Amino acid sequence: MRHIPLPRKLCVLLIACTAAVLTAVEATAEPLSPEDIFGFRPGDDYKLASYEQMETYYRQLADESERVEMREIGKSVLGRSLYVLTISSAENIRNLEKYRSISEQLARARVDPETAEAIANEGKAVVWIDGGLHATELAHGQMTSLLAHRVATEESAEMNAIRDNVIFLLMPVMNPDGLEIVRKWYESQLDTPFEQTNPPELYHHYVGHDNNRDFFMNNMPESKAVAQVIYNEWYPQIVYNQHQSSPGYARIVIPPYSDPLNPIIHPGVTTGLNEVGSAMGNRFALEKMPGAISDVGYSMWWNGGMRTVPYFHNMIGILTETGHTSPSPRFYDPKIFPKMLAARANPGAVGITVDEETSGIPDARVLYSYPWQGGESHFSEPVNFMITGSVAVLRAASDSRLKWQTNIYRMGRDAIEDGKTGVKNYVIPAGQKNYDEARNLVNLLLESGIEIDRATETFRSGNNRYEPGTYIISASQAFRPYVVDLLEKQVYPDTRLDPAGAIKPPYDIAGWTLPMQMDVVVEYLESDLDVDSERLDGPVPVLPGEVSGNANYGYALSHATNASVRAANRLMSSGETIYWANKSFRAGRTTHEAGTFIIEVSDQTAERVAAAAADLGVDFIALGSEPSVEKSRLSLPKVGMYKSYVPAMDEGWTRWVMDEYEFDLVSLTDNDIRNGELSALDAIIMPHPDGRVQFKNDVGEILTGHSNGSMPDEYTGGIGLEGALALERFVSDGGTMLAFGSAEQFVIEQFGLPIRNIVGSAASKDFSIPGSLIRIKVDTNDPLGYGMSSETAANFVGGAAFASLSQAGCADDLLNQRNCTEVTRGGRSMKTFEEPDMFDSIASYAEEDILMSGWAAGAEFIAGETALARVPHGDGEVILFGFRPQFRGQPRGTYKLIFNALLNSTTDQQ
Repeated sequence: MRHIPLPRKLCVLLIACTAAVLTAVEATAEPLSPEDIFGFRPGDDYKLASYEQMETYYRQLADESERVEMREIGKSVLGRSLYVLTISSAENIRNLEKYRSISEQLARARVDPETAEAIANEGKAVVWIDGGLHATELAHGQMTSLLAHRVATEESAEMNAIRDNVIFLLMPVMNPDGLEIVRKWYESQLDTPFEQTNPPELYHHYVGHDNNRDFFMNNMPESKAVAQVIYNEWYPQIVYNQHQSSPGYARIVIPPYSDPLNPIIHPGVTTGLNEVGSAMGNRFALEKMPGAISDVGYSMWWNGGMRTVPYFHNMIGILTETGHTSPSPRFYDPKIFPKMLAARANPGAVGITVDEETSGIPDARVLYSYPWQGGESHFSEPVNFMITGSVAVLRAASDSRLKWQTNIYRMGRDAIEDGKTGVKNYVIPAGQKNYDEARNLVNLLLESGIEIDRATETFRSGNNRYEPGTYIISASQAFRPYVVDLLEKQVYPDTRLDPAGAIKPPYDIAGWTLPMQMDVVVEYLESDLDVDSERLDGPVPVLPGEVSGNANYGYALSHATNASVRAANRLMSSGETIYWANKSFRAGRTTHEAGTFIIEVSDQTAERVAAAAADLGVDFIALGSEPSVEKSRLSLPKVGMYKSYVPAMDEGWTRWVMDEYEFDLVSLTDNDIRNGELSALDAIIMPHPDGRVQFKNDVGEILTGHSNGSMPDEYTGGIGLEGALALERFVSDGGTMLAFGSAEQFVIEQFGLPIRNIVGSAASKDFSIPGSLIRIKVDTNDPLGYGMSSETAANFVGGAAFASLSQAGCADDLLNQRNCTEVTRGGRSMKTFEEPDMFDSIASYAEEDILMSGWAAGAEFIAGETALARVPHGDGEVILFGFRPQFRGQPRGTYKLIFNALLNSTTDQQ
């Protein structure tokens, strides 16, 4: 409770302020408002509160109100504190552990129905609402302070009921680093032509917009912190995630969402979601707030977002997309609104192409019953929409407190029963090749609340024997939908109403099966298991590796795990001499595969090797004498990566991977590349450009960047032709370049490489793989394939397949036709030159069974074609990836293809 000084004049009159008067004032005091702390009301035009101001306000609110508890749940990537406020009645706040325990028991659904009914009657609805995830959507990170103040202080009958019936978890800002990046940029550009621009950097240090694509991998610390609260502590029945990307003709997107629906999601989730969406729409209508629209592109198929992961935990996941992202006022011209709305308009679009006959205020329809008229808009309007929508959700939770608790219990019980047939257990065998990623898979499932046991004895199932340490995931658990969705393959549904029509492409991606992406063995058992085991109650730590034998010469380190590369990099950065074996070899009784790291012993090697083994969990085998095998000396590569002023999430993800595995990385700006001082580098990475600005293609984005006049001068121009020449010269002089995604086309065109993307110009109706897992075959005898599985999954997101440039004209009856031969690939007959390719094919797409998970149209066009090419150029080489080997930090099974290309850039054959 804060102390409020009496007015100075009153103090003078009374001479002294008595304790009794102070007590009376304290009893009637209301906590300070955000305006008192910020000096303006959130939603005022041109005004943004800083994160420091917000921290001050929330601390003061928690100190002054017995209805509010504030706690830190973690740190952001850049070290800022992450907070959750718990807001409820004072009585509920004093008994939080009781209500948390009830919520957990109902969500886990292990109690009997009678107990569930009894504790639900005592329990409260739990609702999570957040703001500030996508930092360029500025309203929701600001409005949460007003929402917190209103729920904590308003004395209406409605709000008193909400506080009595609901435990409200509010995360005011999910991405505080981004809030500060965007706020500082906006304030620096205020009253300039660039007031409405976004920063020339990612608004999350590593992943930008993809921070809402990280909620099953939990790679980022912010994601981990949120998952702990939602799936391991509080188990809210409703999760509400705020965004700002509505169609320009509407004010806010609310449920229900669009097809397709992931069939693994319990229908009780879908119907409950629609019920809450209806309550939101009803409140907007009665508050005379037009512009709420549904069914505009956001589907319920994809997993991995803040509002979609809850679906697979039997929770109601809500996404709203509110218009008007900036504090600057703007005018929405109704003349460019589409009068006739498409059934599923593109989210974020201002409107559909219109003419005078089709423009104007849209006609009302069932899912857009109260059309907005357009006109002048101020920052307060999205703030008010978000607060109104949030209160509507809280009201729906309060009015049906018992129902939401009962529903999550019943859906959990259904999942437990469903797990007693079909696949009953998912088994992750101990001792597998990628044991480090097996551990990572277990931990990310634990972070999302999955119950996992570890065998403490040897056991059998059928003809298979499993060793102690094997992980067992029972399908008979409340969150079974999450287990099934992440561990089994996706089959994207046929959404056509007309058999002759086109399948609706997925929102985001179509397939993400984690064992495939991470190259982890998971076995699917339809039998019950009788085995002694222990329940995991926390993350599985890295177990110290072993160092065995007499190291008169040095040590051998298997290249099979990703962790081995981190160990090698760490040792090289400490000055150790390391090679990799160019062929398999025997040392004593052990056969070592090609690519094995060989560490020569020196004065401190034993100590450093022991430390790496203990910290990273890798095993070192001592070598008594120098192996009789051809080997290549390695050094820690000096890697540069292009960092455009048109921020690219692929750049951020790649930078994260490089940091995680301890590569020596520097970022290269447009000026760095144009200046041409690149000779100190061993390799350069060209990440996939996001294509989020005004270019016809991604090649243009790299070359020209932001156009003159669209951003401050220092951020315009791209690398230009001068930069392209500098990059070409770097490779010609002996450097290595890696190109991901659309950057491969830039390199092909600018360097004049004798290779082409055979699906680069294919029409989407003929060829489309928008985010699925595709089977590839890898040459594990090539240095780029060292340590890889010979067959694995590649994350194909609008990718490429490569062929020699000369082959492009073979079927066109060139003069050289006599050198053509007919082959069959993927069931498709084609002609190709007999002459050798002018590149090395390190990995190729499978001939058959290409699609592993998701959806693919025209996959036969890439069957048997090159997926990963090494193209010589001058004294250097270009490595072209037709797939995304590090996409969102998920495909751990293809990381080594990146690592090997970088390490190989330093090799000196011995």
